[in-house]
Amino acid sequence: MLTSKARRRLAQKTSALGIVSTLLLFTGAALAVSSPAQALVDPVSTCTTTSMDSVTVPIGTGTGGDKGPKHIVYTCTGTAITGSPTVDLSVSVDSVQSGSSFDVSLAIPQLTLATAVTAASTMQVDGKLTVTNGTVTDAGAKQGGAITTSQPTSVPATTVKYKVSPTTGSTGSVTIKPGDLKLTVQAGSGGGGTGIDVVTYKCTAGSTDTIGQTVKIKTTLTPPTSAQTNQQFSIGWSGTYETGYELKAPSTGTLTPKIFAYATMTGISGLTSATGEGTLGTITPNATIPLPSSGTVSLRAMPSTVGTVTVKPGKLNFGSNASTGNQPMIECIVQNDSELKTYTFSVTAGSSSSSTPTNSSTSSSTPTTTHTPKPTKTTTRFVTATPTKKSSKTPKAGAETGGGGEIGPDGRVFMLVGSLLILGAGAGGLVLRRRGLGKG
Repeated sequence: MLTSKARRRLAQKTSALGIVSTLLLFTGAALAVSSPAQALVDPVSTCTTTSMDSVTVPIGTGTGGDKGPKHIVYTCTGTAITGSPTVDLSVSVDSVQSGSSFDVSLAIPQLTLATAVTAASTMQVDGKLTVTNGTVTDAGAKQGGAITTSQPTSVPATTVKYKVSPTTGSTGSVTIKPGDLKLTVQAGSGGGGTGIDVVTYKCTAGSTDTIGQTVKIKTTLTPPTSAQTNQQFSIGWSGTYETGYELKAPSTGTLTPKIFAYATMTGISGLTSATGEGTLGTITPNATIPLPSSGTVSLRAMPSTVGTVTVKPGKLNFGSNASTGNQPMIECIVQNDSELKTYTFSVTAGSSSSSTPTNSSTSSSTPTTTHTPKPTKTTTRFVTATPTKKSSKTPKAGAETGGGGEIGPDGRVFMLVGSLLILGAGAGGLVLRRRGLGKG
């Protein structure tokens, strides 16, 4: 039996333990709120210039052009680079004929990164140009210098080019002035990804839409990790709009809230594409068409032979089905295919007993004897992705983020320990109370 003095000492210790455990619990909660998971954001710098220099290209037989180069000094803010780069602006021709186009070059010097990379990366360059009497036909992000881990803070000099066409019926000269310059460190990702991840689309609503919209979507593909022959695999697709390049809904008609995303594939005979179907939010006439926000779209295909597959984003369709049919829809065709980020994954030998899906009208298949089966033609299958809890995305840059308000590991440890100590302190108090009552 415990003496009265011993019980008092134990009660004091238990009370102190309860106070400490409560403090630990509050500390853990505070850490959980004030220490969210670190966001995964590509470093970006936005560079501006006050230069009034320009280059000019005469239209037709005109004269007096200025091919440059013009040395444009930029002032940059952001997290990608340090310093103020000088970019050379120039053109490739002395004159241009109506209906033709010419290249405008931006020579980017060697750049110094603000933070060293830990994996092979690429500098993505998006140069804005102000054009008089002409149009930039391939505006958007271009692939810049490759960044290696052997020189983790250095971006080699590179030149990006944009095509400009004279305005139909215009005379005189096409004049090009420099605008803002956006530099993004595009980190390498799983599957051997290289290139830029912003896909530029030309989107048209039916055959009568001769103008269309220029739409840019930062796209991420997630290749399969264990693809096998004769078994269907899935490629994850997710995307966010680049600010100012969102897809707008038509002013009339009803657009079914579905998206059909495609990926193009090379490397294995007969395996050329994968397609998936996703559900969109509410579509309002003349307003931005929302992209799937509650999960990725699964693009599915089935290989028949082993090999290494290279995959990259393909076209997009919006409407009730993947083809035009009789329903109102929007078709978006990739404009910068050669510059896009590519991913690779391997297909290994799977079970030979797996069968390739056949048309339901076909009777049972005829067993083969000594002949080698012909590779089955890959068919496109539309599968609605099951929404999964996903990190939020920053609308402007389309950068994926971490867990946001999720509790950090340190907070969870404090809360777990504090909770256990409170339970122990409570149990000890009940025991002392029971013993005191028994004695009395």
